[in-house]
Amino acid sequence: MVKPHVHLKNFRRELVRKRVLFLMIAPTILFFIIFCYIPMPGAYVAFVDYNMSKGIFGSNFVGFKNFEFLIRNGDLWRITKNTLLYNLAFLVLGNIVQVILAIMISEIGNRWFKKISQSVILLPYFISMVIVGYFAYNLFSYDHGFINSLLTSFGLEKHDFYSDTGIWKYIIVMFKIWSGTGYGMIVYLATITGLDREIYEAAALDGASPFQKIRYLTLPLLKPTVILLILFGLGGILKGSFDLFYNLIGTNSVLYPETDIIDTYVFRSLVGQYNFSQGAAVGFYQSIFGLVFVLAVNAIVKRVEPDSALF
Repeated sequence: MVKPHVHLKNFRRELVRKRVLFLMIAPTILFFIIFCYIPMPGAYVAFVDYNMSKGIFGSNFVGFKNFEFLIRNGDLWRITKNTLLYNLAFLVLGNIVQVILAIMISEIGNRWFKKISQSVILLPYFISMVIVGYFAYNLFSYDHGFINSLLTSFGLEKHDFYSDTGIWKYIIVMFKIWSGTGYGMIVYLATITGLDREIYEAAALDGASPFQKIRYLTLPLLKPTVILLILFGLGGILKGSFDLFYNLIGTNSVLYPETDIIDTYVFRSLVGQYNFSQGAAVGFYQSIFGLVFVLAVNAIVKRVEPDSALF
């Protein structure tokens, strides 16, 4: 058995030998220490009746009382299910679209066209969700929306999109993929760019077509990256895109049964109350659920594909 001081000695040796690399990752390590690890004891606020004058650890302990408002009206299962299903759709469909676009752009030979394509696809990521909300309203509004204006010009009846609960799940997923595809695509494009080109040259000499190279080389080589990004995404599986949902749905209670997620429900429940403890309770619930979900999926991945597991 290797003694602890031997590990420490080896680490010091590596620290000196690769000091430039360690210096490069130092800001990232510092970021996670300050913003992720140091605030962790603050999760205790979810179990107290927080009083600013007494502080977190001086406030009265109330146990799980702060979680009661989530289950009081029987809405916990509904909002948890909605949040989970929406985020799974965002994660699965988003990664599929990102991989497809990354492969398509990597196959483009024209350098300038490739750069322009990347910029155009990435642009929606920087557009505010407030603007997206106005854009959606101008599309789907009953009185002045573009789609209804188009329907009436063809002599068809208008459709009241903001009363149709069934269609909004698809609209929300569409806007989320539209806005986030460009950012995720860059990761896959960087992975494809870093692949060994000699493998592709050897495949071309053997007579492989472009589609065969994508199927038998690119996709298998991208699999570890896909699994890694999905595992990272699962950590926030219960943390919905509040800005997207709120700006698209707003206060339209007709659509709540199909579009309400944990973040929007909590916002409506706690707005104006300034109840830090109940807000922390929701964050604690989301984090614990995400942790369990990641551990479970990682255990499955470790059995099926050990090299692609996080740990």
